[in-house]
Amino acid sequence: MRRREFITFVGSVATVWPLIARAQQGRRVPLVCILEGVSAETPNAEARYKALVEGLQQLGWTPGHNVQIEVRYSGGDEAAIRKNAAELVALVPDVLVSGGGAVTEVMLKITHTIPIVFVIVPDPVGSGFVETLSQPGANATGLMMFDYNLCGKWLEILKEIAPSTTHAAVLRDAGTAAGIGQFAVIQAVAPSVGIEVKPIDVRGPAQIDRVIASFAQRPNGGIILAAGVTGAANVNSIIAAVARYKLPAVYIQRVIVAAGGLMSYGPNFPDQYRRAADYVSRILKGEKPADLPVQAPNKYELAINLKAAKALGLTVPPTLLARADEVIE
Repeated sequence: MRRREFITFVGSVATVWPLIARAQQGRRVPLVCILEGVSAETPNAEARYKALVEGLQQLGWTPGHNVQIEVRYSGGDEAAIRKNAAELVALVPDVLVSGGGAVTEVMLKITHTIPIVFVIVPDPVGSGFVETLSQPGANATGLMMFDYNLCGKWLEILKEIAPSTTHAAVLRDAGTAAGIGQFAVIQAVAPSVGIEVKPIDVRGPAQIDRVIASFAQRPNGGIILAAGVTGAANVNSIIAAVARYKLPAVYIQRVIVAAGGLMSYGPNFPDQYRRAADYVSRILKGEKPADLPVQAPNKYELAINLKAAKALGLTVPPTLLARADEVIE
């Protein structure tokens, strides 16, 4: 499915079950509502949605036949997340699927009864979404994005691919527990790697070029884009700014490397959505989120873009290439 067709399809899906019609008609088939903090054009958004739908189909759930799916995208805007969350909860779906920590936080403030399956959430316990990973205890469960130890690896591979790096900016969502937690781990690793780190709070597209340009005035700098809805929603602008000012950068998603980023290390997000389909199916069949343990990623993937490395004048060490799961030329 082409991107334009996908976005048109998503827009049509979002009008299938308007609030008034939903209130007026009886329940015929289960309704699953999906809320994403990013836009439909964000790298990987299409792949995540398709992975969830394919996962449901493999488990016997066919959209438009024995399950209905409503999806909303919020473009990284907090007001849009709150508005979309309220509208989806008002539909009283059988299951809510929340993409990311910011969306999950809003969902849990609105409903304590509708089952929620969250995906790519960095710290569900620290964020207060679940009591423990093994016993979530309330109306939410799902898949955590990663263990915080992963964040230290970003700084280590940044130094490995760009040995002259002496300082790095960590682009993050400062208003979230995950944004704070990720930087804390990176900061703890920094002395052993020999890189000074500073946080930069990402607030929107208008700010990105300015803050990266300012950071780039000092030589031997690097960038780490921490996981967060604002960064993810503006990743194309970040890739462009990083390339413009010739800074080595590390990301969490392989798809960002495919879009022109230098290097990524992190979980496979579409795979997490495919695995989330199992929990959606089990809840539709009567199981409770409180009894379904939060799952961790199966593996982390390293991706390297050799074209981006060449543009920065970097030679990728053979040891790093040997560890890569994917090398893009």
